[in-house]
Amino acid sequence: MGTIALLLISYLIGSLSFAVMVSRVCGLPDPRTYGSCNPGATNVMRSGKKAAAALTLLGDGAKGWAAVFLAQHLAPGWGVGEMGIAGCALATFLGHLYPVFFGFKGGKGVATAAGILIALNLWLGLAVLASWVLTFAMSRISSLSALVAAVLAPLYASLFLSKPYVGTVVVLSVLLVIRHRANIRNLLQGKESGFKKAQE
Repeated sequence: MGTIALLLISYLIGSLSFAVMVSRVCGLPDPRTYGSCNPGATNVMRSGKKAAAALTLLGDGAKGWAAVFLAQHLAPGWGVGEMGIAGCALATFLGHLYPVFFGFKGGKGVATAAGILIALNLWLGLAVLASWVLTFAMSRISSLSALVAAVLAPLYASLFLSKPYVGTVVVLSVLLVIRHRANIRNLLQGKESGFKKAQE
C-alpha cells in the first residue's frame, strides 16, 4: 500500500501544469492554444512574457525535484525500496506528460525531467544540464538541446545510479525523444526554429 500511495502522490504532483497555471494567474492565453500548443516554458515564452516563462520553467523543474525528494524521504517509513522510488520518479514524469488536472494534455517534460534527475543524483542532473547548455550555446535550438541531453542521460546515469534508477532514466529519455518527434522531423527537414527566430 505504501508504494501505491507514493506512486499516486508522485503522479498528482507531476500533474501540476505550471505553464497553464502561471498563464492563468498572469492573464495569458492557455499555452495549449497557440504556438506549438505545448504547455511548457518555451511556448509560454512566445507570449512575450519572460517572467511567466521563467516561473513555468522553475515550477516544472521544482515539482520534479520535490516529488522524488518526498518519495525518497517517505519511502523508509512506508516500507518502499529503490524500485518504488524509481517508480515514483517515472510516475511524476507521466503526471507531467498526462496531467489528470488538465485533460491529460501535458508538456514534453524537459524541465520536469531535469528536476527528477537532480533529485536522483545532483551530479547526474548537472551533467545533463551541462549537455543541454553546451548544445544550446552552439545551436540556439532548445529542442535539439533537449534531445542531446536525453540521449546522453542514460550514459550519465550508469555512472551515478544503481540499476533500478538507470532503468527509469532510460524510460524517461525514450519518452522525451517520443514527445519531440515533431521537432525531430523539423530538424531533419531543416525547419526547426532556433531561439532567436522563435522570438521574432
